This record gives sequence, C-alpha cells and structure tokens, in this order.
Amino acid sequence: MKAHDLTKAILADLPVRPVMEQIGPVILTHLKKAEDDVNGYSDFLKSKALIVANAGIPVELSAIHPTLFPFQRTLVQWALRKGRSAIFSDCGTGKTFMQLEWARLTGQRTLILAPLAVAQQTEREAKQIGLDVRYVRSQAQVQTQISVTNYEMLSHFDASQFGAVVLDESSILKSVDGKTRTALIETFQKTPYRLCCTATPAPNDIAEFANHSEFLGIASRVEMLSMFFVHDDDGWRMKGHAVEAFYRWMASWAMMLRTPSDLGFSDEGYVLPPLNVEHVTVDGDAQAVARAQGQLFSTGLNGITGRSAARKTTITQKVEAAAKIVNESSEQWIVWCGLNDEGREFNKACPDAVLVEGADPMDAKIKRIGGFLDGSTRVLTTKTSIAGFGLNLQNCHNMLFIGLNDSYESYYQAIRRSWRFGQESPVRVVVVISDVELPILENVQQKEAAAAETVAKMVERVSNYEREELGLVQVNKNGYHTDETVGEDFRLMLGDCAERMKELPDASVDLSVFSPPFLSLYVYSDSDRDMGNNRTPDDFFLQFAFMQQQLLRVLKPGRNVACHVSQVPAKLITDGFIGLKDFRGDVIASFLKAGFVYHGEVVIDKDPQAQAIRTHAKGLLFAQLKKDASWLRPGLADYILVFRKPGENSAAIHPDLTNDEWIEWARPIWYNIRESDTLNVAEGRSTQDERHIAPLQLGTIERCVRLWSNKGETVFSPFAGIGSEGYQAILSGRKFIGIELKQAYYDTARRNLQQAVNARTQKVMTLT
Repeated sequence: MKAHDLTKAILADLPVRPVMEQIGPVILTHLKKAEDDVNGYSDFLKSKALIVANAGIPVELSAIHPTLFPFQRTLVQWALRKGRSAIFSDCGTGKTFMQLEWARLTGQRTLILAPLAVAQQTEREAKQIGLDVRYVRSQAQVQTQISVTNYEMLSHFDASQFGAVVLDESSILKSVDGKTRTALIETFQKTPYRLCCTATPAPNDIAEFANHSEFLGIASRVEMLSMFFVHDDDGWRMKGHAVEAFYRWMASWAMMLRTPSDLGFSDEGYVLPPLNVEHVTVDGDAQAVARAQGQLFSTGLNGITGRSAARKTTITQKVEAAAKIVNESSEQWIVWCGLNDEGREFNKACPDAVLVEGADPMDAKIKRIGGFLDGSTRVLTTKTSIAGFGLNLQNCHNMLFIGLNDSYESYYQAIRRSWRFGQESPVRVVVVISDVELPILENVQQKEAAAAETVAKMVERVSNYEREELGLVQVNKNGYHTDETVGEDFRLMLGDCAERMKELPDASVDLSVFSPPFLSLYVYSDSDRDMGNNRTPDDFFLQFAFMQQQLLRVLKPGRNVACHVSQVPAKLITDGFIGLKDFRGDVIASFLKAGFVYHGEVVIDKDPQAQAIRTHAKGLLFAQLKKDASWLRPGLADYILVFRKPGENSAAIHPDLTNDEWIEWARPIWYNIRESDTLNVAEGRSTQDERHIAPLQLGTIERCVRLWSNKGETVFSPFAGIGSEGYQAILSGRKFIGIELKQAYYDTARRNLQQAVNARTQKVMTLT
C-alpha cells in the first residue's frame, strides 16, 4: 500500500474525524496536498522560492525603440514582463528613455512623477524618441498617453485614471517625509503597472529597499524585515543565511547595475570621464565652536551642535575662497550650499550667479534651473536637496561645495549630476571647507570608500541572479546532496527528511522523538528544504504535512511520537503585536489532520530568569515589574506532545522504571530537567547561524525513550540536528535512525553517535 493510500485509509476510519474537521480547513488542505505523489513535494519546494511572479505583458525586443542600447531594451522588456519593478541604474545609463519606452508599451495612460525641473527635462528627452509627453500640474491638463509632473503635485491627480505610474528618482521614497511616502504608496496601491527608477541604492539602506518593495506591492516593510533581517543591539542587519535568498528575491523585481557590463553587455559609450576632487581649506575659529558647544576649550566637533557652529562661524571665509575660484573662471559652475546664508553671501560675491532657494515659487525654480541648462546662466547656486537628485547637468563639468554635511549620499548624488555617462569633459569638484570641519570631510571620504566597496560587492553578488532573471544565463542553484553513515546500532542520513524517509520500510520505527523548526526564517540554513524557511505558518505546516505523511507510514501501529515544542513569541516589529503564537496548538492540529491520535502532553518546567537573560523578553524583565505589570507573563515552558498511530501495538512496552520513577514521570509537569544537560553545540554552529542550535535536554530524551520503547527497539528523529536523540537512545540500549538536512550538524551528529556507541561499549566492558 502506498503512503498516501495508507493515510487516506486511516483518515477514513478515524472516529475523531468530525473533531478534526472542526480544527480548520487550512491544514486539511495541506494534508490533501501532502497526499499527492512525489511531484507534489517537488512542486511545493519550487513554490517556496522567494521569486516575484510576472504580472505584466510579454513584449518582443524588436518592439522597443531602436535608439535604445541593447541592455536598455532588455531591461525595458523585463520591466514590462514583471509589471511592477524597479531599475536601480547609475546616473547617465538612460533611465529616462527606459521609463518612457516602458510607459509607451504598457498601452496604459501613464503618470510619471519626477523631482523639480526633471519633469521638463523628461518632456524634452521624450521628443528624441518621437513621444508626445506633456508636463502637467493637474488631472484636468492630462491629454496624452504619457504625462509628467512633479512630486509636489501628487494631490492634484486621480490615480484611478492611470493604468501605469513611474517614479523617477524613486529614492525620494526614502528622502521625503513619512506623510508623502505613505501618500505615494496608498495612492497607487491599485495601479496595475508600476515602475521605479533611481541610482543604485546603498547596500545597507534597508529603508530604500523596503520603501520600493512596499510601493511596488512586493512586500511590506514588516514582511521584508521578518523574512531577511534580524534586530539586535546594533539595529537591523541581514540574517547570515538570508544573504543569497535576499539578493535572489531582489533580482526578481529589481535590476541593479553600475555599467552595462554588470549584466554582461558591452560598456562601449559608458566610460566615465576623469573626476578631479580638490579640497580648499580655510581657517576656522575653534574657540567659537567650543563656546557654541558650551565648552571652555576646544574638544573637536561634538554632534550636530558642534557641526552647525563650525559651519555657521566660517561662512565668510569659505564664501570668499569659493567666489575667488568661480570668478576667475569663465566656464559654467554649480555651487552647492547647505545654508541659506551661504548661498546668499556667495551670490553677492559672484555677479554671474543665480540663486535657487526652497522658498522660491516653483515656476521661478524651474525657470532659473532651465536658464542654467540652456547656458544663459553661468553659475547656479542651490542646495543638493533642491537640484541634487535626478537632473542631468552634464552641460557643466565644474562644481563647488561651500562646506559639507555628513551625508555621503547627498554629496555623491550632487557630483553625479555632472559626472555621469555622456559627460565628455573631465569633471572638477572643489570642496571648500574650514580646518575645524575637517572631521566632516574625513567622515564623508570614509563613507565614500566603504560605499564603493560594498556596492561593488552587492552588484557582483546579485548580477548572476539578474542575468538569470533576464534570461541571459542559467544559474546552478542545486546545492542539495545526500550522504549516509551506518554505525553500530545507528543509521544517520544526510538530506531532506520528507524525501529520505521514503527509503525507510513501512512500520519499521518503534518510537519517534524530535524537535521541529519553530517558524524561524534563515536561522540555521538558506535551503528551501529547511522547514524553518517558510514565509507563513500555513506554508510551514504544508511542508510539515509531507513529513508527517511519511512518519505515519514508518511508525508501527499503536506506537508513539514525542514531539518537542514551545510557544513562539510574537514581536511588534514583525508581527504587529507583542504576545504569543500558539505554535503548540497548531502542531497538535496538524498531527490530528495527518491521522495521528493526540495521546497526551508533558509540560517541562523552565527557569524564567534564564529566559529573560537570554531573550530580553519585555514580559519577564524585573524593570517591567515596577513599570507596568500588565505586560508581565509567565516564562515559556517546553512541551512534549505525544501522538499515537492508530492500530494495535503488537509488542508490549515494558519500561525499566521503578514505581517511584513512574509517579514522578507521570506528572503533567516534568521538573528537575537541567537546561544545560545537552550535547556540546559549538562544533555544529556556523558563523552565519542566527541562533545557537538548542538541542533537547538529554534528560528529556531519556524519559521519552525509556517510557515509550523497549531496549533493542528503533528510535527515529527526522530532525536529528547534532544527534541528541540518537546519543541518548544508544546510551539507553536502543537503536537509532536519524535524518539531518544541514551538513555541519550531520557531521557533528555522526561524531556524537559514535561517541555514544563507544561510551555504551565501555560501560558494558566495565560491568563485565
């Protein structure tokens, strides 16, 4: 009889079936899927891949405007196929042409949102590829298929009137205030086609990735964080085992490139000209900075107060040096300031300068920037927050900073307005700064070096996945392999338990003892076969059901499964609330659905203080006892859930227990289980593991083994870990079969099992 036939037969005969059906339709659906043939599990594993499905339209490359470069046409084709996507491409790689062609080929009425003056620039560039794109400020002005406006005009449009939207310089999702960002996300959440275009984001900029993902409807910030990141004392960081999965996921909805060669295309025409950065240092007043910080003596720049004081007290000196440099030149210059007083004083000192300030009317800003673009203005003075993003200012190859702040991004973006692909002249950048502000310059330089290195690593890491997503290469992702070790009284198998259990004969196991994963993504491995690596509890229990199907088959009738679980804490940042998830209850429900009988359970006493130290759980802290006891909760116990396979047990179990031991072990709570009574986990842990593997206490395993099996019988664990169940089973005179997915744990388990054999042999020799 096949395994799925056996499951069906058992389910048909179970008297608890009506009760089981009340537990919930989700797990019943899981069981139905788990009863499918071997292809069912393969299909399930494929469905686990964190790849965003196509939601767009197929378009032939030949349909895309021939003036676009091959890499641009390929990206447009991909973005149309995805429907909702992002192109993170460095300045000058033609994002405007790509987004215009994307908009045209969607066939939808499209709204392009762009920063100040970029909208007019988009309108001009559209004419180069024969498109009629109009700059508009309200819904009433929309007349063409493609319209472009400024982000400031968002409230003047009806999103339901557009089938597609483009965010040009979409890094604004990170830069704008929370209200505007939320408005963008909510306004276009039902728009079928969405495209974001901006420069390559900083690798560690979680906010930028999250905001793009949320705008595109890929995943919310909370969902992204829960899948790939962990929060510790240093803030959010990527889980060690989630790195490859994160970049593979990113490549399924975002393309990141610095140059075409990152995707395997030619870099012809995409070589940046030389960049020459000069530093001009003027004298500052260290004592004035000290006084501003409330100090008698100068101790350097301390926080925002010191930096602000240093910048304000040296405006005159910096402006004089800046004006001298610009006035001695006859070429165009962009002068970046950070304070209104810097810009105003510079414009007094430079007759050719035109100042653009944040308070200026929009029409005035657009006109003045336009005058610089057409060459009628020689010097443009403004802030990076006004013209530092999106604009193509390669008509100019000279720029000057009057002072700096600590933002590397604004510095980098400002430089890239002129230093971009298509610029034909070497770009000169002058930073005028006072000697007291040198720590700021050094900070920006350090960030610059770190960013260049990390972006290079990120693009290198993701490029293969991107090429595969574009259909340019095939990536071999099959790192799965199997192995087996057979020793005296044990058999250890490396691999996926849901598959390798099929190698075990029917009704060959006398007792199963194990602890399954507890809904923890990328904690111990990056494998899709890892049951911990499921996005939702439903997905976890679906994969768990494939294992349970095989467990029901290999277990002898009337025999038991001892499954160790604990409740799973819910966290505010990832779950939206602080509390508990009833993992114990869900496991019970899943075993009932799989055809087992719920036989009993044991609560294992735990030390709440040790938990508080280890987890920093709010509900266990002494501070909360005095602050607000409504948040206090008991420590989390462990549970041994006992399930029985229907049928009659053919071999009576005769535990080697005294009556006193039975009285103690028959209690609903097991006390005196030492939490430190475990095998050494250090050998099995890798540097990428987010948690120490927490093997079952040997005392707990001993009680399960001695209670529910006879000497000489076979104990089985589908999640062998470092071999704890097998170690104790062998010491207790039983045989063991275990399956482990992770190579490092398998290797450690193999040593531990052999040590148990050696220890038992030595004990027997000593007794004889």
